[in-house]
Amino acid sequence: MLMEQLDKILHLVEKPARYIGNEYNIVEKDKDSNLIRFAFAFPDVYEVGMSHLGLKMMYHKINNREDTYCERVFAPWADMEQKMRESGIPLFALETKDPIKQFDMVGFTLQYEMTYTNVINMLDLAGIPLLSKDRGEEDPIVLAGGPCAFNPEPLADFLDLVVLGDGEEVIDDLLDIYKITKEKKQNKEVFLKEASKIRGVYVPKFYEPKYRDDGTILAINPISADIPSTVTKSIVADLDKAYYPKTMIVPYMEIIHDRIALEIFRGCSRGCRFCQAGIIYRPVRERSADAILKVASDLIKSTGYEDLSLVSLSSSDYQQFDKLLPDLTKMLKSNKMSLSLPSMRIDSFANEFKDDIHTIKKTGVTLAPEAGSQRLRDVINKGVEEQDLYASVKYANEMGIDSFKLYFMIGLPTEEQSDIIGISEMVKGVKECRYSLNKTNKVPKLKITVSVSSFVPKAFTPFQWVAQDSVEQLKAKLSNLISGLRIKGVVFNWHDPALSFIEAVLARGDRKLGNLIKRAWENGCKFDGWSEHFKLETWLRSFAEVNLDPHFYANRNRSADEIFPWEHIDVGVSKDYLLREYEKSLSGDTTPDCRSSCSDCGIQNVLEGVC
Repeated sequence: MLMEQLDKILHLVEKPARYIGNEYNIVEKDKDSNLIRFAFAFPDVYEVGMSHLGLKMMYHKINNREDTYCERVFAPWADMEQKMRESGIPLFALETKDPIKQFDMVGFTLQYEMTYTNVINMLDLAGIPLLSKDRGEEDPIVLAGGPCAFNPEPLADFLDLVVLGDGEEVIDDLLDIYKITKEKKQNKEVFLKEASKIRGVYVPKFYEPKYRDDGTILAINPISADIPSTVTKSIVADLDKAYYPKTMIVPYMEIIHDRIALEIFRGCSRGCRFCQAGIIYRPVRERSADAILKVASDLIKSTGYEDLSLVSLSSSDYQQFDKLLPDLTKMLKSNKMSLSLPSMRIDSFANEFKDDIHTIKKTGVTLAPEAGSQRLRDVINKGVEEQDLYASVKYANEMGIDSFKLYFMIGLPTEEQSDIIGISEMVKGVKECRYSLNKTNKVPKLKITVSVSSFVPKAFTPFQWVAQDSVEQLKAKLSNLISGLRIKGVVFNWHDPALSFIEAVLARGDRKLGNLIKRAWENGCKFDGWSEHFKLETWLRSFAEVNLDPHFYANRNRSADEIFPWEHIDVGVSKDYLLREYEKSLSGDTTPDCRSSCSDCGIQNVLEGVC
C-alpha cells in the first residue's frame, strides 16, 4: 500500500533517489522473524546522512546481530514532506518502507545543533509522541548519540535515553538488555533502569536540574540513590579489535562525500582550545597499518568507489604512515583510485612521503590556519605558524596538487582588527607563493577556496566559559573580511553569523530550551542549518513566546565556578584542566601536543595504558 502511494508522489519531488532505498550493499532481513527493529535516524537529507561514517559503521554493526534489523531513515526535504503529509504517508524506513512508529527503537545521531528542529519534525511525521513522558509502551524507544549528545539537555524532554561516547562499545549491551526485557514482557521503566547501568548511557528523566533565581543552575541530581550521580562516556580501547564494516552502501545518487571513508585513528592530541571533538574523543587510539590495509582492500572490492579518504581529526599525526602509505598507494594505484587527504598538516607530512603520494591520483588539500595572526593562533593553541602554510603550498606543488581549501574563524576570544586583516594577508601570501612557483615550474593555476565561520563556544572546551560575539560584531568583522578578500582567483564562502548565534544558544543550552525548540518547530523552523530555510526572526519570536533570553546562553561570560547544564556528564577530561587552558589562552600561553608532554587533562585516569 505504501509503495503504491510513493509511486504516485516520487515523480513530483526533487531527487526522488533520496527515498527509494534498495541501494547496492543494503542489508535485507526477514522482518517478520521476531527481530528487534532499529531505525537509524539522521536528521538531515539523504546525501548528508549517507556521507556520515558513523551511520555506515553502526548500520552494519547492528545488522551483524542475527536478532536485530537496522534500517535507515532521513529527514525528507520540504517538497517530499508536503507530499507525505498530503497523502497521509508516515515517516518510513528505506529498507522495508515500514513506518518507523512500528519499530522498537529509533536512534538519532546528533552531529549538529541546527538539526534539532528536524528531530522534532521527524518524530511528528512518524506519529511518535514528541515528549518522552507522553509515549506509551507501544511507542518506540527514542535515543540519541553523536557529538552534540554530550550536552543532551536541550533535547532531554524528547529523548528516552542518550548514548555518550563510542556507540559501537554500547550498542550490543543496550540491545541485549532490550531483548531480555522484551522477552519477559517488562515495561519501558525496567528497560531504562537497566540501561542506565551501562557505561555511557544517560536517561534524562532520571535527573533533575535545579535553578537559581538568576537562571543559572544550582545542581543536577539523580532522582534516586540507585542512579549514578554522573554518567561517564564509553570508550573503545582498541580500534583493531573494534568493529569496522567490510562493505558500505553505495548510493544511486551523488552524496556529499562520495568515497570510501577509512578511519585511521580516533581522538586528537593537539589541544586546540575551540575544538569540542578534540576533547570528547580523547584519548588518541590508532588503528594499525595492517588493519587499515585489510579494511581498505575489503571496501575497494565491495564498493567500486574511485576515491578513498583517510579520516581522523588530524590525519598527518598518524604514527604509522611509514608502514601504511607505501602499500596503500600501491593498492590505490593498481585500482586507479585517488587519495583524499582531509585534516592534513602536510608541512610535516608531505615532504617525507611525497614520493609515495606522487604515484597516484590526488584530490585537493584542506588546511585550517583558523586565525590570521600568530598571536591569536597561540591563544587558541593551534600549534602552526604562517610559514607552515606556505611550506604546504610548496609540498602540494611537488605532489601535483593545485587545489586548496583554507578554513578560518572570526570572533575568536581576544580577537582584534589586525587578526581579521591577517586572514586576507595570509590568503594573498598563499596566492603569491604559488604564483612564484608557477613562473618557475609552469604548474597549473592554484584554486583557492576560503571558508570563514563564526566562533561558537562549545561544551567541554576551554572556551565554554566565553561569550560569543554579538551578531552585529560578527557581521562587521565579516564585512571587513569580504572587502579584503576580493582577490582574483579566490572563492570566498562564509557562514551566516545569525545562524551561528542560534547554534551557540543550543550548544550551551539547558533543559529549558526544550520548550524553545518545540515552539520554533511549531512556528515553522526546519532545516535550520540550510541558509534558504533558516529564519532568525522566527527563532527570536519563539524565544519571546517561551520567555527565554537567547543572549543569556550565547553572549554571556560564565564565571569559573558556574555549574554547566552538562555538569553531570563525564568525558574523562577534567573541568580543572579546561579552566587552566582557558586561563592560559588569555595570556597567549601554549600547551604542547599530548604526544610530547602530558598536560594532566585527566583522560589518563580513565583508560589506563592508552593515553
